[in-house]
Amino acid sequence: MNIFGAKITGTVVLMQKNVLDVNSITSPQGILDTGLGGLTSLVDTLTSFLGFSVAFQLISATKPDSSGKGKVGNTAYLKGIIDNLPTLGDKQNAFKIEFDYDSNFGIPGAFYIKNYMSNEFLLLSLTLEGIPNVGTIHFVCNSWIYNAKNYQSDRIFFANNTYLPSKTPGPLVYYRDLELKNLRGNGTGERKEWERIYDYDVYNDLGDPDKGVQYARPVLGGSSTYPYPRRGRTGRKPTKTDPNTESRSDNFYIPRDEAFGHLKSSDFLAYGIKSISQDVIPALKSVFDINFTPNEFDSFEEVHDLYEGGIKLPTDVIKQITPLPVVNELLRTDGEQFLKFPVPKVVQVSKSAWMTDVEFAREILAGVNPGLIRCLQEFPPKSKLDSGVYGDHTSTITKEQIEPNLDGLTIDEAIQQKKVFILDDHDAIFPYLRRINSTNSKAYATRTILYLKSDGTLKPLAIELSLPHPEGDQYGAISKVYLPAIEGVQSYIWLLAKAYVIVNDSNIHQLISHWLNTHAVVEPFVIATNRQLSVLHPIYKLLFPHYRDTMNINALARNQLINAGGIIEQTFLPSKYAMEISSVIYKDWVFTDQALPSDLIKRGMAIADASSPNGVRLVIEDYPYAMDGLEIWGAISTWVQDYVSLYYTSDDTVKGDLELQQWWKELVEVGHGDKKDEPWWPKMQTLQDLIQTCTTLIWTASALHASVNFGQYPYGGFILNRPTLSRRFMPEEGSPEYDELVTNPERAYLRTVTPKFQTLIDLSVIEILSRHASDEYYLGNRDSAEFWTSDVYALEAFKKFGNKLAEIEGILIQRNNDVSLRNRVGPVTMPYTLLYPTSEAGLTFRGIPNSISI
Repeated sequence: MNIFGAKITGTVVLMQKNVLDVNSITSPQGILDTGLGGLTSLVDTLTSFLGFSVAFQLISATKPDSSGKGKVGNTAYLKGIIDNLPTLGDKQNAFKIEFDYDSNFGIPGAFYIKNYMSNEFLLLSLTLEGIPNVGTIHFVCNSWIYNAKNYQSDRIFFANNTYLPSKTPGPLVYYRDLELKNLRGNGTGERKEWERIYDYDVYNDLGDPDKGVQYARPVLGGSSTYPYPRRGRTGRKPTKTDPNTESRSDNFYIPRDEAFGHLKSSDFLAYGIKSISQDVIPALKSVFDINFTPNEFDSFEEVHDLYEGGIKLPTDVIKQITPLPVVNELLRTDGEQFLKFPVPKVVQVSKSAWMTDVEFAREILAGVNPGLIRCLQEFPPKSKLDSGVYGDHTSTITKEQIEPNLDGLTIDEAIQQKKVFILDDHDAIFPYLRRINSTNSKAYATRTILYLKSDGTLKPLAIELSLPHPEGDQYGAISKVYLPAIEGVQSYIWLLAKAYVIVNDSNIHQLISHWLNTHAVVEPFVIATNRQLSVLHPIYKLLFPHYRDTMNINALARNQLINAGGIIEQTFLPSKYAMEISSVIYKDWVFTDQALPSDLIKRGMAIADASSPNGVRLVIEDYPYAMDGLEIWGAISTWVQDYVSLYYTSDDTVKGDLELQQWWKELVEVGHGDKKDEPWWPKMQTLQDLIQTCTTLIWTASALHASVNFGQYPYGGFILNRPTLSRRFMPEEGSPEYDELVTNPERAYLRTVTPKFQTLIDLSVIEILSRHASDEYYLGNRDSAEFWTSDVYALEAFKKFGNKLAEIEGILIQRNNDVSLRNRVGPVTMPYTLLYPTSEAGLTFRGIPNSISI
């Protein structure tokens, strides 16, 4: 080929293997031996990349060979190390490379790569210089390259150009189709570490029946009884006990480029969860097994001691867990026998403001689960439970109980003026109450009625606690209504009533708002996108940043958090029924309602209004989550419209995009296959269908997840504010529990909610989940920000998006300084910052990462 002896010079950037990987670490010593974020023992040194270790071949985008495929150039190898490249990131290495070139080759549009070394490496990029009539071409790779023998066909990467399928240069069509075929695999066999195959499976890996019948769990997905989104397929063998349940192991497959691997900070946070599950929890349990410390708090002050003095542990336990990086970095000890936690924001200013009705109501609008409150449409509230199975579940709250607190209005007038609201956790939990209450947990189905005051704040009017009828479900519920009280034993009964509400809210939050509505529903999109949309596709490039690490954190969750006997089952109210409940809730999931304006309208929290920004007008103007969320939603929507319009000029362009149509078809019929017949799915026949779908997906993976995730420790780190368990029923007058409530109300409250051991687990986990990694990319930023596309118009639109988000952050800061917006700060003096777009690393109570990465 090299007729004229011309050369193309290039720069290859890569990272050597880093064994700090959640799949490869099985013991604390493993992480200690490697060092956090440090490169490990390097079998393949930098010089070993030279010579004939790594081979490259350019592929022409403009000159086909005799078969119509792009010409393949001569093999080239890495020639030398570049030490002074200013753009190199931490632990990245750069190499020179030269390719033979002549004018008959045309313009490079892709390249092959083969690794002949024993160890894999992370290929970050290839940059070609001096291409005649073109100049510089960038290839953004970000992919693990294993030894060539592991692949059935050579690894291929494309330049950062963007093409609809019909616009793909002819010589690249074959390679575009081949890469998608490789990513889809054949749906058989157990997946291997080095593979990049994306495929679907049901949630049949939560149980472990080989350990005993108590660890058996139903398969979620694939049935009308337990519908569920699909997860990534691993192909592991079935268990011996149940052929429908997949066997479990610490080493779980995810497509190789979905693993954290090289990401120092994300690795650490993910490893922290694994370490808590496998090392910290057993060590702490031993402390309570030997009764070194009681499993009960005796006073509220003792709970505060978790952050001020710490909890004392035996010397041998401290020696066992102190070497763990998760303890050193997150939980902290004083070097002696005390384990300490950081002070949660909710009690940093006042130790008692969390107890007020004002704060209780404010957190429904601006807390960690702000998307459940609804505007009440009828009184009394009714149930959607099947009356043929569960009887009549109409609320027993009466007008007489609440009208004295409606500022002179009747209940009908207050409803008509949209001043009455409800937090309704009744139907979600009631079908499981009988089973839950047969365990050590004791719970109620709850309804909370709230009233909008003239100052824009909410006040709770009544709480209804319901239990199954002792004679059978068909007889309905036994309910009791509790009203606010501010003194005497009644004030603590009211505090307990609020605690039962918060326990339900905490569990609904973790299972539904957090796990189901973000983590679980997004994973099928990740899979479908990688299977059906080429990396050259504009929608792939749009969505890709919002998928980073999601499959990995979901796999880790199935392995340590939501599995049978996992952390969620140990510390949350529904225990073994937790995931089953989320499956029941999924029956009512509607993708289009994930769009914030649609969600607000559905809940009666906003009214459709074409003259208002984003087409809605809030019913409660000072609703921090909705106010800030609509700003972010609007920015995402504008960015998506600007970007999509660059490539799709009409509805026909959408209809005619074969990759896009196959992507949507597979997403609906397979990824969310249990919901495939729902009429609300967009048809993906119009430009608006595409824009709304992408906006909704980006919102879900970024801002919605941030709003329900990064406040977990700031609000819930103080367990009294957001207990996760209730262990006793409301005390009845004349009982020993009631007498205790009279004589020692704090102790009675503490004996009802989450005990000490479960509190320590809760705090350990939610502190990790509430942290930002140091290498996170936030909304409006992305990896390879200058080179993710060669389209200058797309880059300009993205820059406009980032500038808009910076402007929004300034607006949100101003709102938090506006004393008339009383729901933004509240009695706890805790400004609502969860939807500030940017953040530093750590426990910040702010920041919107691009994706569900923790």
